[in-house]
Amino acid sequence: MTKKQKAKIVVERLNENYPTEIVCYLNYNKDYELLFATILSAQCTDDRVNIVTKDLFEKYKSLEDYIDAPIEELEKDIKSTGFYKNKAKSLKESAFKLLTNFNGILPSEIEELITLSGVGRKTANVVRCHIFKIPSVVVDTHVKRITNKLGLTTNTDPVKIEFDLMKILPKKSWIAYNHQVIAHGRKICKAPTPKCATCFFTDICTDYKKRNKID
Repeated sequence: MTKKQKAKIVVERLNENYPTEIVCYLNYNKDYELLFATILSAQCTDDRVNIVTKDLFEKYKSLEDYIDAPIEELEKDIKSTGFYKNKAKSLKESAFKLLTNFNGILPSEIEELITLSGVGRKTANVVRCHIFKIPSVVVDTHVKRITNKLGLTTNTDPVKIEFDLMKILPKKSWIAYNHQVIAHGRKICKAPTPKCATCFFTDICTDYKKRNKID
């Protein structure tokens, strides 16, 4: 079975078991707030980010507010998300660049998004998916882990995994794949103890076959 053939089966089973509509696990009201929430989500749970941004987005109502805020105060406001010094710096610098380079309007092109501080391809693709509805492959920890387990890629670098998936997944499934795999990772394929007994991928899962010595 080729990876493309396996990917087709994976998509079919994901569609049978999880919603296909776009789901965003981060709360936001303004376009740039999703960008900032995604920056904060690095090495942090979505639930924790949503707790922090509930007060953060109420306190900082504009890009100017982030720029004008003392860095120490912003660090304190986001401290519980971890790596708060780097994240606070990224929020301030991104706010400044959005205003000065993009007239306060969030760009849709990935080449422009990744020029913002703290924004890599994953964060840029989250914005493209949810704000602009542009088909994009988001490689977060769930996608990286489960895509490898299924044998759809042998790469560990998120960017390489992204391009691997773009080659084998139908473009119409790119956005759904991310949130469906997240759901699968939270419900069944948990780390470090997956519930393989209830998983509908065991017959094609490379990791399961390897662990159970199945050809």
